[in-house]
Amino acid sequence: MDRFGVLLSGLCAVHCILGIVLVGVLGLGGQFLLAPEIHEIGLALAVAIGAISLGFGVLRHRRIEPLILGGVGLSLMTAALFVGHGLPEAVLTILGVCLVATAHMRNLQGHSLHKSA
Repeated sequence: MDRFGVLLSGLCAVHCILGIVLVGVLGLGGQFLLAPEIHEIGLALAVAIGAISLGFGVLRHRRIEPLILGGVGLSLMTAALFVGHGLPEAVLTILGVCLVATAHMRNLQGHSLHKSA
């Protein structure tokens, strides 16, 4: 689940950057790339995967740091839904995605440390 969370985070960041470039520079794909449903579905997936994998990580490793980091990232991603399209939305989303991906990677590190102990 953590690996899928990192993948989903990466796809979200690519979507944000490409969306800005394609819509802003080329004027292409605005109806699809900027559709609120894409962001809402992505956020719902991120919350579900984060809650499951980061929550189980806390139970397994007794480390709450990845869960807190992921929670802050998800909060930034949620805030991005309310600022409207443009640079503020992209910045909030990309910062949030980076924090969520980092949380999943820290959780994966906890898995490897737990197995070697």
